[in-house]
Amino acid sequence: MSTSEATGKYQHGEPPQPNGLPPEVIVSEDTRRGERLPPGQVRTRKWPVLQYGRVPQVAPEKWSLTISGLVDAPLTMNLDEFRQLPRVQVFSDFHCVTRWSRLGNLWEGVATREIAARCGIQPSAQFVILKGYDEGWTTNLPLEDFLAADALLADLHDGAPLSADHGGPVRLVVPHLYAWKSAKWLRGIEFAAEDWRGYWEEAGYHDRGDPWREERYRDN
Repeated sequence: MSTSEATGKYQHGEPPQPNGLPPEVIVSEDTRRGERLPPGQVRTRKWPVLQYGRVPQVAPEKWSLTISGLVDAPLTMNLDEFRQLPRVQVFSDFHCVTRWSRLGNLWEGVATREIAARCGIQPSAQFVILKGYDEGWTTNLPLEDFLAADALLADLHDGAPLSADHGGPVRLVVPHLYAWKSAKWLRGIEFAAEDWRGYWEEAGYHDRGDPWREERYRDN
């Protein structure tokens, strides 16, 4: 496991607040809590970089996303096609299972609900398997978490394109779960009837990962 600190993302002063954002910005409800840090978390003013193994270097012209599994219309799109889809902005906090939290992030990209509407999810689909460009890495999510109102496929963070260190060109962001569920370097979304544990889940991490319940590791 390697870690470093990203430059140019330092937060001065108090955490950014949702007050005063443009009305079209989707605000994660957790940012309105009186206490925004889940149990066991500490605020970082930087944006740490944390991953297992190498950072994939995916050239924008080589990136593609495949949506498969229990859908009516499987899809594959390149980055230009992705960026032509309706866009959203999401203001959210971001909690890493290693106990740091970066508060007040402004993400931009395509809502997961937009992706779902375009592919047509079949009734038997109950889970989502996310696949990354990093050596076959996967993670799993219940469908309802993937379709949360503030979940999106992001290519911008605080107004700037996502760097490779932070999962660019495109990563998933599910603000209400620990950050490992927000798959970096996204290349595939598969809708499934049964749950399949991903890389960290097989290693003992919790299947769901709710930071407010400290679901860091599974019990069995």
